[in-house]
Amino acid sequence: MNARSLRLAKVLVVIVTIAVVLGLTWPRQSRPPGAKSGDHLLLYCAAGLRDPLQSIIGDYQCAYGLTVDVQYGGSGTLLSSLAVAGRGDLYLAADARHMDLAVERGLAVETIPIARQHLVLLAQPGNPKRVRGLADLVRPEIRVAYANPEVASAGKAIQRVLEKLGTWEVAKRQAAVFKPTVNDVANDVVLGSVDVGVVWQPLAALHPGLASIAVPELTAQSELIRIGVLTSSTQARQALHFARYLSARDRGLETFARAGYQVEPGDAWAETPLLTFFSGGLNRIAIEQTLRDFEAREGCTVRVVYNGCGILVAQINAVAASARAGGAGGGKPADAMPDAYLACDVSFLDPVSDHFGERTLLSETEVVVLVPKANPHGLRTLADLARPGLKLGVCNAEQSTLGALTARLLQTLDITEAVMRNVRSQTPTADMLVTQIQAGSLDAVVVYRANAKAALTDFIALPIDLPQARAIQPFAVSKQTRHPQLMQRLQQALTAPTSRARYTAAGFRWHAP
Repeated sequence: MNARSLRLAKVLVVIVTIAVVLGLTWPRQSRPPGAKSGDHLLLYCAAGLRDPLQSIIGDYQCAYGLTVDVQYGGSGTLLSSLAVAGRGDLYLAADARHMDLAVERGLAVETIPIARQHLVLLAQPGNPKRVRGLADLVRPEIRVAYANPEVASAGKAIQRVLEKLGTWEVAKRQAAVFKPTVNDVANDVVLGSVDVGVVWQPLAALHPGLASIAVPELTAQSELIRIGVLTSSTQARQALHFARYLSARDRGLETFARAGYQVEPGDAWAETPLLTFFSGGLNRIAIEQTLRDFEAREGCTVRVVYNGCGILVAQINAVAASARAGGAGGGKPADAMPDAYLACDVSFLDPVSDHFGERTLLSETEVVVLVPKANPHGLRTLADLARPGLKLGVCNAEQSTLGALTARLLQTLDITEAVMRNVRSQTPTADMLVTQIQAGSLDAVVVYRANAKAALTDFIALPIDLPQARAIQPFAVSKQTRHPQLMQRLQQALTAPTSRARYTAAGFRWHAP
C-alpha cells in the first residue's frame, strides 16, 4: 500500500470512528406511546399563556419529536371555536369557569390543574396618573383597557369583581377599549394608547418598564388554569402524554413557576408512569377492565396486588414501619407504599387511614351463605351452619375482610365454636372458597354476594338477616404517591358510568356519586 492509500485509509478509519461515537452518544428522541412520525397535536390556548407554553412546547418537541400546533385566543373565543370545529386534542383555559363549561358541554374529558394567576393593573411607566386601586378605574380622565368579558377570562374576572363593588356599569361606559385578549390589553398600555389596563400578573411581569399595581380585591381572586383533553381528540394517549408533561412538577410547572405563576402540586414526570394499586380480591371482577382501559388511555402501567385485606394491611404497615426506621423502599415497587388502596370494607382501611387521603365509597355487597342449588342439607340461616357433620369454608379472620366480618357475625349469634368445628377450609379470599364448593369438596361457604353471582346457575345464595352482614368498599389515594393528579384521574375512572355498570353487573350495589 503506497503512502497516499495509507493516509486515505487512516482518514476513513477516523471518519468511521467519529460516526460510531456520535451514533452511540447523540441524544435520541423518544416518542410518546402510540405516536408516529409526522403526528401533530392541536392545542387551543388562552393567549395570555403564550410565553410559558411556547417554551414548554419547544422542550417537549426536542425530547419527543411530536409537533404541537397552537391556536391562541381568548378562552371564551376558543371554547366556541373548538365546539364549532369539532376537532382538536387539548384546551388550555385561563380560568376554571371556561374549563368547567367545556366539561359540562361534553367537549373535554380529563382536566389537569396547572397554576393560579390573579389580575393586576398595568399602568404607564412611573404611573403618572397615580392609579392606586379599583376606584381609579372610573375616574373620567383615566383611559382604561379591558379584555372583553364575552370572550376572555381576564375580562370576565374583572367584571365579577367590579360588579361586587357596584362599579361595573360605570366602568363599562367609561372604558377606552375592550380587547379580544389580555395580550392586546397589555400592548395598548405599551403603545401608550391607554393609561391603564387590567391584565394577569404573570403577563405584567413581561413588561418590567411599566408600572404593575397590585390591588387587594384582585390578588384575593386567583383563577385556576387547567388543561383538558378534548373529546374530539383521535389521539388521546398522545394528548395525555403532553398534558402530563405540561403539568409535571419537574417539567412544565418549572417553566410556569419561573414565569411568576403559582403552580399547583404536580406529578413527578415519567414517560410511562408505574402505579402500584392494592385491592382486596373481592373487587377484582368489577375493576379489572376499568384498570386495563385506564392503562391504555393514559399510557401508564398499573401494577395490581390482589389479596386478602388483612394481608394488604400488614404489608402497608410493614412499609410504614420500614420508612420510620429509615430503610423503606430500595426503589422496588413491592417495597413501596401503594399509590392507592381499594379495600373490601371500611374496617380494613381504618387501621391504615393515616397513610391515605380522603376515602371514596364505591360500592357495597352482602355476606351470604352459598350452597348447591339442591340444598341437600336444607340450610336456611347462618345458625344452620352449626349442625354437626357439615363441611364448611370460611375466610381467614386475620387475613381478610370477609373472614373478620364472618367472625363477628358468628359471635353475634354466639355460635362461633359450633360452626368452627365444621370448618374444613380457611382462605384469604372468597373466590377460593367458591372454587372449592364448585369442585364439590364443601357443603357450604360464607362469601360475598358479588363472589357468588357467577356461580348462581348451580348454587343458591342464602341471605343473612343481620345488619352487620354487608361490606362497603372504600377507595383512597396514598399521601405519598408521586402521581397525585394521575391517581385523581384513576379515581374518576373508577366512579365513571362505565365503572358503575361493571360493578352492578358483578353483583355490587353502587355507592359513589
